[in-house]
Amino acid sequence: MYPQITSAVPEIVIDEIILKYRDKPGMLLSTLEEVQEINPLKFLSKETLSIVSRKLDVPYTQIYSVATFYSFFNLKPQGKHSIIVCRGTACHTKGSKALLNEVGPILGLGTEEIEIDPSFTTPDNLFTIKTVACFGQCAQSPVVAVDGIMYSNVNSQKLLKILRKVKSNPNP
Repeated sequence: MYPQITSAVPEIVIDEIILKYRDKPGMLLSTLEEVQEINPLKFLSKETLSIVSRKLDVPYTQIYSVATFYSFFNLKPQGKHSIIVCRGTACHTKGSKALLNEVGPILGLGTEEIEIDPSFTTPDNLFTIKTVACFGQCAQSPVVAVDGIMYSNVNSQKLLKILRKVKSNPNP
C-alpha cells in the first residue's frame, strides 16, 4: 500500500507562516515557499492554495498564477528523491532520452508517462523525475542530478548504480 498523500497544510500552520511574512516584500512567494517546504510531499495542493487565498484575501486565480509561473513550485506530490535529467541538445545526442526511457520502467513508470509530462512521481512517492532544458555542462553530457548532486557522462549502468545507492540510503 502506498503512503497517504497529505494534501493540505493545517490552517493554523499557514496562519503562523503568513504572520511571519505579513507586510514584507515578497510575502506571497515566501509564504508559498515555506508552506510547500513543510508539506511532507513538497507540493502545494488545491486546498492549500485555497486556504492561502482566503487568508491573504487574494483571488485564487492570482495565487494559482504565481504557483504555476515559478518552476520551483510543485502542484503535484513530489518523491522523497529527485532525479533531474538534462534534455539539452548535447545531452540529447549523447543519450539522455534513452536514460529517461530506461529509468522510467525500472521505477515503475511507463514510457508514455515520460512522453506526456516532463515531471512525474513514482507511485510509491520515492522518486520524482524531471527534465530541464540545459544544465550548462554540455562537455560532460549526458548530465543527471540526483538529490542535488550532479553526475556527468551518465549511462544506464551508472544511473542504475546511483539509484540503487539512493534507495539503500534511508536519509536523502
